[in-house]
Amino acid sequence: MPQIEIRPAVSPDIIELINLDHSCKTSYVWQMDRNINEGQFQITFREIRLPRPIQVPYPRLAEALEDEWQLASGLLVATHEGKLIGYAKLSEIKEIHSVVIKDIVVDSMIRRQGVGTTLILATQNWATQRSNRKMIFEMPSKNFPAIKLAFKLGFEFSGYNDSYYPNKDIALFFSKFLK
Repeated sequence: MPQIEIRPAVSPDIIELINLDHSCKTSYVWQMDRNINEGQFQITFREIRLPRPIQVPYPRLAEALEDEWQLASGLLVATHEGKLIGYAKLSEIKEIHSVVIKDIVVDSMIRRQGVGTTLILATQNWATQRSNRKMIFEMPSKNFPAIKLAFKLGFEFSGYNDSYYPNKDIALFFSKFLK
């Protein structure tokens, strides 16, 4: 695993962060099935293997990222040897003492080397220091690598929102209580 440093983002980081590859590659997705009968609604998600790997585009508009980052409660960046290799955008919901990981992006050249895990653990520290009791991790249903990361780090599936993103993708929510 590379030596990774986590720090709050500063203004000069913005251009480099925008230029990171925000897409992901996957062979699996979570497919939503909806069954509605009289007085009963049943929503299920199932993991399906795709016939071939696909490149999943980022669900947010690239031109809106800088404005969204200005409104974020926190923006943590991961660096390796002085180069930005990833970030986590955080939204704090003080009324429910929770932090939402709105985005987590790792440079495609260094994925699957622990950077995402390190960012999530740094987010957990950030949330705990601010007296939050819960973390919520948000991702599109097509971002299977993020789903696997959520389970690996002890998050549990806690809900979804249909047509949540600007591209109309389904958002999945995973949550974890902090100690």
